[in-house]
Amino acid sequence: MSTTRPLDVVIVEDEPHLAELHREYIEQNFHLRVVGIAASIDQACSLIRQHQPRLILLDNYLPDGKGVELIDNPLLKSYECSVIFITAASDMQTCSHAMRSGAFDYLIKPVFFQRLHASLERFMRFIHTVQQVKVVDQHALDRLFNLPAAEASITPSTKGIEPQTLERIKNLFAEHPDTAMSVEEVVENVGISKTTGRRYLEYCVESGLISVEMLYGNIGHPRRLYRKAPDKP
Repeated sequence: MSTTRPLDVVIVEDEPHLAELHREYIEQNFHLRVVGIAASIDQACSLIRQHQPRLILLDNYLPDGKGVELIDNPLLKSYECSVIFITAASDMQTCSHAMRSGAFDYLIKPVFFQRLHASLERFMRFIHTVQQVKVVDQHALDRLFNLPAAEASITPSTKGIEPQTLERIKNLFAEHPDTAMSVEEVVENVGISKTTGRRYLEYCVESGLISVEMLYGNIGHPRRLYRKAPDKP
């Protein structure tokens, strides 16, 4: 176990359940500590001033503006802080703006934890290199800046996954193979909390047991529906 202090993270996301899901995953799998969750740009600025985090997970569609504008904010520029953009914004203009402004990575919702894991793993590798290595060669630089996060080979983490509960969820979808269910419907049928249900559902998605669909309502607030994945031939 590392004896160094965890790196501070701020999550900027106005969907509470999604923010909590990201917090739980980050703290369970990495030497990172979520010091605050902001639901708006104004709240984010307050948390940044207070904690000076090393990493921000940033959504774009927020009640008081667009998160991409925060990347250019002098407040953020004044701290040694990286930004992983996690958003439903898939237009090239937003993506280009974020990357030109120095975003460490850009993830489009719905985000699989496998992809988030790869991004955070690359970030932690970057931090380690910055802290430990004084002189780098071209190969090291290529790994730091050009290694696509998608290349990382990640298997779903079984931490916190209990076989009996997993089997109940698998049986639920096996009994209703053509039905797309919300997390609320799943937890009601299985008899678990929402936080636990989301963790198991994302594990099942990453494992290929179920698929996820997005039902779009208000801009930036898609609803996740889960369905049994088609049987592989």
